[in-house]
Amino acid sequence: MTAYASLAECVADLEQSEQLVRIRCEIDPALEAGAIQRRVFAAGGPALLFERLRGTSFPALANLFGTRARAEFLFRNNLDGVRALVDARVDVAKLLRAPGRARHLPGAAMHALPRVFRSGAVLAHETRIGALPQIVSWPGDGGPFITLPQVYTEDPDRPSLMTSNLGMYRVQLAGNDYVPDREVGLHYQIHRGIGVHHAAAIRRGERLSVSVFVGGPPAMTLAAVMPLPEGLPELAFAGALGGRAIRMVRMSNGTHVHADADFCIRGTVEPTETKPEGPFGDHLGYYAKQHRFPVLRVESVTHREGAIWPFTTVGRPPQEDTIFGEMIHAITAPLVPEVLPGVRGVHAVDAAGVHPLLLAVGSERYVPYEASTEPLEILTQANAILGQGQMSLAKYLFIAAGDGGGGPSLGDVGAFLAHVLERFEPARDLHFHVRTTIDTLDYSGTALNRGSKLVVAAAGPKRRVLGRSVPRDLALPPGAGEARVALPGVLVVRVPAPTGDSSRGLRLFCEALEKLPGATDTLREFPLIVLVDDAEFASRTLANFLWVTFTRSNPAVDVDGIGAFTEHKAWACRGPLVIDARTKPHHAPPLEEDPAVVKRIEALAANGGPLAGLF
Repeated sequence: MTAYASLAECVADLEQSEQLVRIRCEIDPALEAGAIQRRVFAAGGPALLFERLRGTSFPALANLFGTRARAEFLFRNNLDGVRALVDARVDVAKLLRAPGRARHLPGAAMHALPRVFRSGAVLAHETRIGALPQIVSWPGDGGPFITLPQVYTEDPDRPSLMTSNLGMYRVQLAGNDYVPDREVGLHYQIHRGIGVHHAAAIRRGERLSVSVFVGGPPAMTLAAVMPLPEGLPELAFAGALGGRAIRMVRMSNGTHVHADADFCIRGTVEPTETKPEGPFGDHLGYYAKQHRFPVLRVESVTHREGAIWPFTTVGRPPQEDTIFGEMIHAITAPLVPEVLPGVRGVHAVDAAGVHPLLLAVGSERYVPYEASTEPLEILTQANAILGQGQMSLAKYLFIAAGDGGGGPSLGDVGAFLAHVLERFEPARDLHFHVRTTIDTLDYSGTALNRGSKLVVAAAGPKRRVLGRSVPRDLALPPGAGEARVALPGVLVVRVPAPTGDSSRGLRLFCEALEKLPGATDTLREFPLIVLVDDAEFASRTLANFLWVTFTRSNPAVDVDGIGAFTEHKAWACRGPLVIDARTKPHHAPPLEEDPAVVKRIEALAANGGPLAGLF
């Protein structure tokens, strides 16, 4: 069975195939449930059904998408049809006007058209916000959150199923200044579909109607995070992926709710009303700080009979949302060359927090009659990438020429970076975008949503051999500590935390390094130097290096170099590039678990305990 009519059917299918474990002992939704889920995910373990969460009568489901194999199992009969639907660029709006055409398209298209009903299971019972599972994932969180919400809105100018947006925007259930049971926080980041609808409502002077679905067939959860092409609404994608048309109920105010969801919170957002939301432990591995975001005034909370509350926890990658990223890439990768001409592939690096680092392989076709020795067309392609959807939030973009259809593999991040470092010319191939937008959750910038970008481009033959061991005669400026090789050609150097203007301190480091006798020759094999708080940690694994370097630096402020100069308003350097990835005072604090909670759940996992064998 893969055409699940409900989340309960999915749970039954997983249990029958021995991919789900019931946890029957009482678990505290404040910190304990999340800590258990993270450990079971890290162990590649099963889905978890918490039957007794303290303070609520509803069971909760975690780790549903905890492995790639299980995620594919959920959609095992429909993935190929979805790929065909996306590849064919099926215009679902046209199908709605002429549904008979769907008979001539792949089977997935038959399920892509949402169906409208007068009532649905999600409207069976009423409850209140405080009766829902109050999941708190990290000690510093500002309250309980819905971590797998499906937030549904329709375009106020043209309200319909075909102009709807379904997105995963976090919802804070309580805490801060929210009126209990009457208000919840609605946090959405920039470049999200709900923002377009909210702007239209503001222009019209209207409240925006919002419905938050929780649960239902798992295809709706994945659809809420999919970056879909024009003409393919999330509801259509969910129907195709789930093998069953999404059933929507038309409400008395003209909006719609998902008939088969487990829970539905309905309400309105005032045009400009905001309240403090957060903090929240987020997917970059730090706390998103408290900021003012829209408030959803709750009008009703309903649920189906036997409702199940799905949740996840996020944190430093990899986590369960990593699997979402893998699924998205598998489905959408074939679209990249068509949406971005000349681009052979793009990879958002999960270990670096997704948006901080993009890798791309492009094409050099401007002068095919000459061997490409410097970036030309890939610079045009880099601009196209940074102007495309959520990729526009990228902070660092490393792009390499495909070399006649080949080029580096996007699947091997270390090898890709080595390929670029062997070829790029720091005096020419660094391209900054300053005073622009970055990910809302990235606190390395100058303010919320504000930061900069750096494109590092590489084409042509190798220019250098990369060093693999610390040079014996390496000399460092006074105050610098241990140096280690993190990757071929990359030195990480421990330098005391900055005081005052970090960019000034970075410049002084580079100037001092330049003055050391023989420094230029010694560092010839190391085109990249990264200043860090802990060189041993940053060099221990590739994941550590990526996380530290790209989540803790803002290119326009934290990138400098040896032999720096400015020519025609373009900054460059002649020697190694230097990135300051030390922790700065304005950065968000990293996520850490409560030792007392860890001790409790580890006791439950001991031999003979109710969690034994799960992690």
